[in-house]
Amino acid sequence: MLKLYGFSVSNYYNMVKLALLEKGLPFEEVLFYPGPSAEAFAISPRGKVPVLGVEQGFVNETSVILEYLEHSQKGAPLLPSDPFERSQVLALAKEIELYIELPGRACYGEAFFGMTVPEAIKDKTKAELLLGFASLSRHGKFAPYVAGDSLSIADLYFLYSVPLACAVAQKLFDLDLLAEMPAAKALLERLEQNPHVQRIAKDKEAAMPAFMAMVASKK
Repeated sequence: MLKLYGFSVSNYYNMVKLALLEKGLPFEEVLFYPGPSAEAFAISPRGKVPVLGVEQGFVNETSVILEYLEHSQKGAPLLPSDPFERSQVLALAKEIELYIELPGRACYGEAFFGMTVPEAIKDKTKAELLLGFASLSRHGKFAPYVAGDSLSIADLYFLYSVPLACAVAQKLFDLDLLAEMPAAKALLERLEQNPHVQRIAKDKEAAMPAFMAMVASKK
């Protein structure tokens, strides 16, 4: 059986978890926090999550895990078979990660954990998020899903990256990054009604106290 290593508060972990659920694949969840430990390095070269345990060993990096599942497992496809359409889905996912997820992540400490982030980093995050959402508005179709008429890997990145970036922008910059993207807002609302998404949200809520205790212990 496939094993998913990580923790339910991680948005990248939840991208893979949703893919597994949408494909109807049996899997076991293994609690695993990232860090520079021998245990972590035994399954992940950087000690990061998520990691997928398979018969031959371990697969790391979210985008690689998602493509591995697409190529090796049955279930609902999350990538189109047409090469061009496939490229558009993967490009959208990469754009969300590089231009929305990563800039927003630079300010998670102040937005969510009571830390202080230097003004220069916040200024850079604000500028990059504005550019990232402008790019998403140009490339995303939202008809009704990010890349077209069916759920894809792009939607996994959208669902588990965009709300966090929006929260950062709202808390730190008083910006509504989706103010001029009503179709994107509607998609988030629709995805939140997905039973698998709701299950993941409940698991995240249940895991949050232990995660926050772990974070506090490292301060």
